Amino acid sequence: MGTIIAMAGKGGTGKTTIAALIIRSIKETKIGSVLAIDADPNSNLGEVLGLKAGRNIGMILDDISANPDKVPSGMAKDRFIEYQVQSAIQEEDGFDILSMGKPEGPGCYCYVNNVLRGVMIKLIKDYNYIVIDNEAGLEHLSRRTTRFADKLVVVSDASSVGLKSAQRINELIEQLKFKVREKLLLVNRFNKNVDKIKLKETGLEYLGSLPYDPLMEELSFEGKSVFNLSKDAPIMKALNLLGDQIWKRN
Repeated sequence: MGTIIAMAGKGGTGKTTIAALIIRSIKETKIGSVLAIDADPNSNLGEVLGLKAGRNIGMILDDISANPDKVPSGMAKDRFIEYQVQSAIQEEDGFDILSMGKPEGPGCYCYVNNVLRGVMIKLIKDYNYIVIDNEAGLEHLSRRTTRFADKLVVVSDASSVGLKSAQRINELIEQLKFKVREKLLLVNRFNKNVDKIKLKETGLEYLGSLPYDPLMEELSFEGKSVFNLSKDAPIMKALNLLGDQIWKRN
């Protein structure tokens, strides 16, 4: 079973960018195979990694729900779904990516969602690292993939509102009975000491902070991928120093 790293955080904290940087770091250190899962309906992870959008799980669910007769005769429905999911994986240089997307059709997805969880469990066994970029709240992950993670990295800014949001995410994890070995808080775009009392109130283990990096902001503004960022960029150096706690420590 690979190491599952699930990302969470409110909008605007840089969660997706950090997920992409983690994928880049794992790829460049060559410590194992990587499956990136874009579980945010907005599906921005591929773009931040410099990829064009491909077929996603939402499209598959819509298609099967609207056209059940597409399942070939003699093939079990769950096997057909598994085949479709496998075909939606984009194989890139040093990592693979699977985008969940969002179903738009009126059909019932209870059956296909349950089958999909089983498919994801099988996929997880094929990779050393699985990095899941979730939408804030984790509902998407709890519905469709797995309810377990080795590391949950909640990304926040240093504001009271941001840390309160991180606290609510932690509370929601408990409500959903989401099994996590380590719940980590990462404060982004901050160059000072964070209030320790506010950190403790989140209920998360404080991982550290990443500095504000104008180079990263410039790349984002230009629509360039994280692979265009220099290895010596402050945010890359800071993230790699935290790597042992995110993707190396068992």
